[in-house]
Parts: sequence; C-alpha cells; structure tokens
Amino acid sequence: MTTALRRLRNYIDGEFRDAADGRTTEVVNPATGEPYATAPLSGAADVDAAMAAAEAAFPAWRDLIPAERQKVLLKIADRFEERAEELIAAESENCGKPIALVRSEEIPPMVDQIRFFAGAARMLEGRSAGEYMDGFTSIIRREPVGVCAQVAPWNYPMMMAVWKFAPALAAGNTVVIKPSDTTPASTVLIAEIIGGVLDELGYSRGVFNVICGDRETGRLMVEHKVPAMASITGSVRAGMQVAESASKDLKRVHLELGGKAPVVVFEDTDIAKAVEDIATAGYFNAGQDCTAATRVLVQESIHDEFVAALAKAASETRTGAVDDEDVLYGPLNNANQLAQVKGFIERLPAHAKIEAGGEQVGEKGYFFAPTVVSGLRQDDEIVQNEVFGPVITVQSFRDEAQALEWANGVEYALASSVWTKDHARAMRMSKGLDFGCVWINTHIPLVAEMPHGGFKKSGYGKDLSAYGFDDYTRIKHVMTSLDG
Repeated sequence: MTTALRRLRNYIDGEFRDAADGRTTEVVNPATGEPYATAPLSGAADVDAAMAAAEAAFPAWRDLIPAERQKVLLKIADRFEERAEELIAAESENCGKPIALVRSEEIPPMVDQIRFFAGAARMLEGRSAGEYMDGFTSIIRREPVGVCAQVAPWNYPMMMAVWKFAPALAAGNTVVIKPSDTTPASTVLIAEIIGGVLDELGYSRGVFNVICGDRETGRLMVEHKVPAMASITGSVRAGMQVAESASKDLKRVHLELGGKAPVVVFEDTDIAKAVEDIATAGYFNAGQDCTAATRVLVQESIHDEFVAALAKAASETRTGAVDDEDVLYGPLNNANQLAQVKGFIERLPAHAKIEAGGEQVGEKGYFFAPTVVSGLRQDDEIVQNEVFGPVITVQSFRDEAQALEWANGVEYALASSVWTKDHARAMRMSKGLDFGCVWINTHIPLVAEMPHGGFKKSGYGKDLSAYGFDDYTRIKHVMTSLDG
C-alpha cells in the first residue's frame, strides 16, 4: 500500500497555487531516503506572477511608517512561537534534523532575530543634516531598495529564510523567496504564517511570496526585470552564477557562500575543552554549515595528543533518528551530498590517515559517521575544498607564522577561530586572519546584533545586525536651497 504524498504549493499574492504548467518534483526525507511530498517545479509564468504581486504591494508597504512594519514583524515572531511545534516538525522532515535540537537551537534564535529586525525597522535614520555649501542644506534619506529576489539553502532552510525576509521586510521591501528544491516544506509553512499575519493586520498579501522550484527557477527570479536586489545563500558556483545574471541589469547582489573555517589550536590550549567544543562545532548539523569547525590546525607539540582526543570524541558522537534525544546530528541532506562526502574520503591521498569514521552508517537515509582525518598537507583537496559533511581534518603547524599562512591559504574567508591562553597572540591572530568572523576560544556562536558574512569566495554583504539591515536599504541625498 502506497502512502499519498503531501502536496506543497507556491504562495503568491496570498494564495496557495500549483505551478502554472502543473509540473512537480518529489521531496525526499533524508532520514529515510523516501519521498514524503511533492512541490511545484515553478517556471516563468509562476515567477512573473510572484514578481507582479510583490511589485504591486511594494508602494504601500514602503510608505508605512516604521512602527507599522515593526508591528507586523513582532506579530510574526509571536506566531513562530505559537506554532513552533509545526515548524519543528516541518524542518525535521525537510532535513532529517533531530527534533530536540531544532526546538532548542533553531526556534529561539529565529524568533529573536525577527524581533531584532522589528526593532531595526525603526532605525532608518540617515546622518544628521548639515550645510556643506553656502545657502544649501543637505539631508540623507534611507529607503528600501524595492522587490527582493531571495534564494535560501537546504542546510538551514527555515533559519536562512528568516535571515532573508526579516531585514528585507523591516526595511520596507517586498519579497519573493525560493527555498531549495530539496527543502521547501518549512518555507511553505512560513508563508502560511506570514500570510495570516498580513491578513489579520490588513496589509497586502503580496508583500511576501514563496516560489518552489529548482536552479532554473532561481535563475528566472534573478534575471527577472522586477527585483532590485538578489540575495542568495548557497555554493560558490551558485553565487557566481547569480552575480553574473544580476550584472545584466545591474541588480544589487547579496551573497553568503561557502566556507572553510580554520580552527587554530596553540600548544597552551586546554586540550580537553577545545576538543569538546570543536567536535560539537564540527559535527553539528552533520557539518553542513559554512562556518563549521572542520579544518583544524594544531601546533605540532600537542598534535598527537589532540588527534587522539578528537578521534575519541568522534567515536562517542552519535548520529541517528530524529526522535533520539542523544544524537548530535541527523543525515546529510540529499543523495548528491552523501556522494560528495564519500568522494572526498575515497580520494584521500596516501599520506592521509582516517582516525575515526569515514563511512556511511545505517540501512536507510543519508547518514555519515563522525570522521577525523589526519596527516594532511596544505594543498590536499580535502583541505582546500568545502566538504560540507561531518568530516574534521587536522594539520600540524610549527609556529604562529605558519599557522596564519595556512589558515589564510584557502579561497574561502567566512569564519575562523583561535584557541590560546595568550591574549596578545589571540589579538595578533584576530588581526591577521582574513575572515569575516574570528572566534577566540570558542567556535560557532552567533547573535542577532553582530554581522555574519565573509570575504573572498565566501561572498559579500552581511546577514544579521544593523549591517545586514543596511544591505536592504539605499541612500538618497536631498539638497535644498535656503533661499526658499
């Protein structure tokens, strides 16, 4: 007996709709490897409809006083709390994530982030007015950019949707957002929640729209004539494609792409504490995090002791079913990602040594064991390229200069961490590390008030914080003659 698949639909101008041409794609639960839903495979007609709805809703939303937009966002945050269990269930099915961890690690920061940007909505001031030419006064207006085309990733589909729509709506923009084709369920539920709030408060439902689809759908969104801005969280390849497409009509672009975070551990570190925190930060969410602590550089005097302790921590780390409260992470998101992680392990050079893990686990789903690989060199593929899986690599460095050279010696520049009791060394390293974030004696905490974003091939623009809010505004100079 076959179980009927749930039917997900686009959300356009306040209505749930199938794709105009009826095309769909199956959505697979990565914990089982089995499909559980269908979602629209949206084409040009669907993108046109969503962009038209967002464009029509923009003038009225833009012209609201900030306190009104704040009211909407605060109500959305309240609804997220009230419907938390539904969101948790959708995200767990989307991603195979442990239910307890979605409840404790994703819902609270998401609600906090929405409330942060609700406050930011009332901070649209420019610099103070002044006279810079005799007889004239200049003032600065900060305005929303317009319709925003946003593409969210599959590693944190629910939270990344929040990172995108919250600052955009707070600043007065309208939104068309596309979740990944492998993880649309939680974003469709978010559309239901936001649509209900907009209805309740009497605002146009075209302010927020969701389009399901694949890479081609995303391309159609980015190349569409309506959006003034394109924002994507995804791979470097996807970011380059978006930047190229957006350049055709000079759209503003916001890119949060890959990472290869160095974790630099000096010999004066408390090894037990560092290993515990690094293992958690490396394996959480199956290592599917652009900031994951998966590239460790250890000073040679403590290398062997550190590797032994990390391998032991890996062997004690569990992956498994969504309802198991003792697991740290669930499966990789999809079959392609599982194949990619396996490929890195299969192609390891002869000088590399697998200290723990290194294999798929379980009879169903896309689970991969917590893995530690040592003996690596700076130019090895697994050191240079993003694995995006529960694999921690370890290199041995000689001194501070070599550690800094190797830490910066990749094409990514999103996040990093330094582990030492020497304050001066920590300050030198934080200055020298070419990454958008440097943690000291910790790795991976984020707060709404501080920016998240990288350099080099990790992209440009910031999420979270007032800087992330600024990215969704534009600056206008207004000059008036004092002669009347």
